[in-house]
Amino acid sequence: MAKAAPEDLITTLDIGSSKVSAMIAQKADGGELIVLGTGQRESRGVKRGYIADMAATEIAVREAVEQAERIAGINIENVWVGFSAGGLVSDVASVEVELGGHRIEQADIDELLHAGRESIDPGGRMVLHAQPTLYTLDGLTGVKKPLGLHADRLGVHIHVVAADGSPVRNLDLCVRSAHLEVKSIIAAPLATGLACLSDEERELGVALVEMGAGITNVSLFAGGMLVGLQSIPIGAADITDDIASAFGTRRAQAERMKCFYGSANMSPRDNHDMIDVAPISAEDEGEGSRITRAQLIAVIRQRLEVLTGEIQKALKALGFDGPVGRQVVLTGGGAELKGIADYVQQALGRAVRVGRPRGLTALPDAHSGPAFSTLAGLAFFAASDPIDLRSAVPADQMIHKPRGLGAVRRLMAAVKANY
Repeated sequence: MAKAAPEDLITTLDIGSSKVSAMIAQKADGGELIVLGTGQRESRGVKRGYIADMAATEIAVREAVEQAERIAGINIENVWVGFSAGGLVSDVASVEVELGGHRIEQADIDELLHAGRESIDPGGRMVLHAQPTLYTLDGLTGVKKPLGLHADRLGVHIHVVAADGSPVRNLDLCVRSAHLEVKSIIAAPLATGLACLSDEERELGVALVEMGAGITNVSLFAGGMLVGLQSIPIGAADITDDIASAFGTRRAQAERMKCFYGSANMSPRDNHDMIDVAPISAEDEGEGSRITRAQLIAVIRQRLEVLTGEIQKALKALGFDGPVGRQVVLTGGGAELKGIADYVQQALGRAVRVGRPRGLTALPDAHSGPAFSTLAGLAFFAASDPIDLRSAVPADQMIHKPRGLGAVRRLMAAVKANY
């Protein structure tokens, strides 16, 4: 019989377009996270990251969590949920107070954060995160612990991640309908960065490209935080659909062909390797066709060419146009395609690697691939318990009006000047 959950337990839930996955982890005395149980179910009610069928999604959530509970032998009541749909925006709000040169005390920091909370403009979008990140002393950016230092002016950069309100409320309602309390809804790119980027990568500047089934999120990290993101409504499921359409087969068969025989790169041998294609109709059981592996890869590369073009545009819009050697990290289920890192590296002209979740103890091999980076990152986010200015304001009133990318570019310039 399952026992009640201890207080140091963390349960995370990633509701994607292709799968719903859950993880139960426990924070050990040394701070490391130990995975106690995981669960996964096919997602049938999510389209492009948005809840499209409440009942189907609720069932998938319930079954994924129940599977994790059975493995862990624990009943859980609350979850940390990831939100990855389009409409996410990241911005940086800056606020400054005069100190007159005296030594900074905790009361000064509290006053600054209160002013920062008040500076967030109510109107437009629902805020998911409002986190104080880097402090400034007399204009010097990059101070992490200002307590005890002297300054005439103390400022802070507040990282704000906002989203369209209705999709967030639908996600919240769906999880609560499965009889689970929502501890917090986390922007997926923020969590994913914790799982597969090093601290140094986030400091120096790195682009994280999460290739999900229905959507690809491109996020930019610098100075240790997320400073910009864009969503592209193209994902790995589009490759599957292209294969199914091109060769007249079912989606399930097309997905299998992509996983077992697909690749982002082509070799001369691929013109000779043959693949059996099952017919799309059950009545045509004996009328399947055969194609070369080269034909399959050609279809995959056609879609990848479109996707990498959109990724390149997103990186340019985010200001990620520095030296060629700047790092790009691929993650998400689409990053499991064979040869994808080499293809994207050639297409973007940048160093590219595949990011996988790391730092979790007892993580099952089946959940250690890039497709589960967000799930793992949610656990790291929950364990870090970051300061969030929303805690002083009801969540449904905490709305942020995005100010565009100008503030992001100004912050990045300051980060580059001080690191």
